[in-house]
Order: sequence, then structure tokens, then C-alpha cells
Amino acid sequence: MNPPDVVLVHGLFHQPAHMEELAGVLRREGAIVHIPRLHRGSLAEDVAAVQEVVDGCESTPVLLGHSYGGAVIADVHGGCAQVFVAAFVPDVGESCAELGGPDALINPWVRPHPSGGSCIDPEEAIELFYADCSPRDAERAAALLVPQAGGHGRGIVQRATWKSTPSHYIVCSEDQAVDPALQRLMADRCTSNQTVATSHSPYISQPEVLAQIITSF
Repeated sequence: MNPPDVVLVHGLFHQPAHMEELAGVLRREGAIVHIPRLHRGSLAEDVAAVQEVVDGCESTPVLLGHSYGGAVIADVHGGCAQVFVAAFVPDVGESCAELGGPDALINPWVRPHPSGGSCIDPEEAIELFYADCSPRDAERAAALLVPQAGGHGRGIVQRATWKSTPSHYIVCSEDQAVDPALQRLMADRCTSNQTVATSHSPYISQPEVLAQIITSF
């Protein structure tokens, strides 16, 4: 029997290195973990990058999408299950920007980046993204943040594969980046859901909890 494949899909301003703690837990439990890099220029290009990874898996993988990563996995086919963590779950024709609205919690934290696009100040990111992480983990995660080109959040979902794939939503009740009230609305779209008392990044603060959920599929 082949080891299970898991594909972890990060959010805006983040990169694969942010997911390494969760990946380590999953690998110790026997999973083959893939963490594709996003920020390819558009939602469609990010979807294509993840789809290529999924198509190359030895087994039918579990897909985890965090924040914006939820919109990416919503357009990827071929997974046996989808796990959405503080994530957007767009229907066909919807975007993250539309679902978040003009008063999205993250908007006041976003700054222009000198080289173009936008960024989150690393010091402010500790409170925004990593409030319940250890100081060492929060500082490391904040230092790993990358600038974000415009347009990804306005990308329109084409497939909404969560409608035909078993899906589980994890509401992060202490999140300061994606409104927990919006998360609960997104959770109602999924097959099942649960609430954890974490900030925006439980893959860092509670990787064992996420790994247990992922390996249950």
C-alpha cells in the first residue's frame, strides 16, 4: 500500500517554508507531503501549479488550503478530500476579494511594497497571523513573509470542486486576518466543520491537531 499523499497549499504573503512544521508531523506519520509554491501571477496560474502536483501524486491526495489557498484548491480536481483552514471556499464565479468584502479584517494591515505589489510589515504580522504561536515561531514565520503581487485575490473560481469532493472546514475562532464570522459562513458550504481556538496559523501553533484531521481521511 502506497503512503498517503498530502498537498499543502499556503496563502497570500506566505511560502512553502511556513508549512514545514505541519509537513514534518505528517511525514513522521508516514505521509508523502507536497507544498507547491504559489504567487505565480494569478489564481489561474496558482491552480495550474497545484494541479500539476496533484496529477503527479502516487495516490489520490488530501488537499489542504489555508486562507487564499482555499480558493486554489477549490479549482483543483483529483483530490480524495479537501481541508479548508481559515480559508475562502468560493463558488463558481466568486473571488476571495468579493467574499472578504471592502471591510476585510486584513485590509488595514496591507502596505505597498517598494518593488511593487503589497506586503505585511513583519512586526505587525506577529499579531495579525501568529498571535498564539511561540515568540520564536512567530518571529521566524514573520521573517519568511514575501511580497504579494496584485490580482490573486480577485481571481474567479471556475470549478468549485468542493461541491463534489468530501470537504472539511476548520474555523479559527481567534483569527484577526479572516473574520471568524465569514469563516463560519464558508464552513457551512463544506461537508463537515469544526472550530479550533487559534489565530490565523494553526499549522504552526497546533500542527499535531491539523495532522490528525488530515490523516483521518
